[in-house]
Amino acid sequence: MGTRYSVRITSFIASALVAIAISGCASDGGRRSTGQAIDDSVVASRIKTGLIANPTTKAHQIDVDVYRGKAQLNGFVDSQEAKTAATDVAKSVNGVQSVRNNLQIRDANRTAGIAIDDSMITAKVKTALIGDPRTKGHQIEVDTNAGVVQLGGFVDSPDSKAVASQIASSVEGVKDVKNGIEVRSNSQ
Repeated sequence: MGTRYSVRITSFIASALVAIAISGCASDGGRRSTGQAIDDSVVASRIKTGLIANPTTKAHQIDVDVYRGKAQLNGFVDSQEAKTAATDVAKSVNGVQSVRNNLQIRDANRTAGIAIDDSMITAKVKTALIGDPRTKGHQIEVDTNAGVVQLGGFVDSPDSKAVASQIASSVEGVKDVKNGIEVRSNSQ
């Protein structure tokens, strides 16, 4: 029963990521072919599946982005062991050329009130990013822990990366911004 459930989740995740990749191909400025976008989605799906299967990692804490085989891990995890295990999982996936681990260790003393505040900050930052024509909010991952906002993902220009930091910093309640966003390159 457990194996069948795991296979269904894996199939669902893979299908969803392929659909997202196909629908989002135009959003990366045409630098990736549809095949490359699908390949990246499959690699991201495999990483997520590996994170789900790993007893040390909590997959729901980790955002995975892949661009041309370059994997990026974003979010807040509970321990250094989870951060290290996430890197190991990503590196073990066929098709991963490199891994950038932007994971931060979550504050162990975080209260329910702080968690709710963090959720509100995340929502405000995402809304601000989506509302600004200089950024493509759907390209940017946003996570918050104790008022510290972490930005990740791949964007089309250095300006988009810089503006994302400025926007996040301007949101009420944000104490600091860690910008792990990477600029897509035309090469490869």
